[in-house]
Amino acid sequence: MQATALTFSLLGLDAHPIRVEVDSGRGPSFFQMVGLAEASVRESRVRVRAALQQLGVELDEYVITVNLAPADLKKSGGAYDLAIAIAALAALGKVPSEGLDRIGLLGELSLSGAVRPVRGVLPALRGAAEQGIPRAIVPQGNAREAASVAGVDVFIAEHLSHVVAHLRGSRSLPGAGSIATAAAEPSGASVDLAEVRGQHGARRALEIAAAGGHNLIMMGPPGSGHP
Repeated sequence: MQATALTFSLLGLDAHPIRVEVDSGRGPSFFQMVGLAEASVRESRVRVRAALQQLGVELDEYVITVNLAPADLKKSGGAYDLAIAIAALAALGKVPSEGLDRIGLLGELSLSGAVRPVRGVLPALRGAAEQGIPRAIVPQGNAREAASVAGVDVFIAEHLSHVVAHLRGSRSLPGAGSIATAAAEPSGASVDLAEVRGQHGARRALEIAAAGGHNLIMMGPPGSGHP
């Protein structure tokens, strides 16, 4: 059987839809992947196989072929794991395959099946909204950034089994908004520059200004949040 799931690849801040096509057939255990996948993506077959075993799904009697299309776009990172696992389950008849190409799936899998947060969820979801993709499933660790994207119904998953139950209709995943609200910092909570990723020059300028009690002016293009 064959099945297709949807995920995204980022080139800069531009999200490109990736069709994860999986073909399954009986035969000696074999898991191959094509589609210009870098080492971090090719290693997903190890994570996916172990995660599926946690659900009682063994691949020992199957030949699994995964194609990441378009083939001329380089893929890197672990964000493809969830889409590969779900497409494989659909190809094996374990979850419904209908509509999977209209749900953006993002997340790295642990060997236990836990869905780990990944980078680039915010631009990926914005790209999904622009391309008319109605729904997405992302890791719980990305709930706060996912909740800020309008135009896409985003669901949050902690474990692969929860995603499977959601697709089977036996359980509903929580929405990103509800998780983000519950995880929000209480009023008056302190903030820390250690939470800022990148922007090393700007961070150093802020630290020096704060340490010396100096004034600071921030300048940039309109829409950047400062004059």
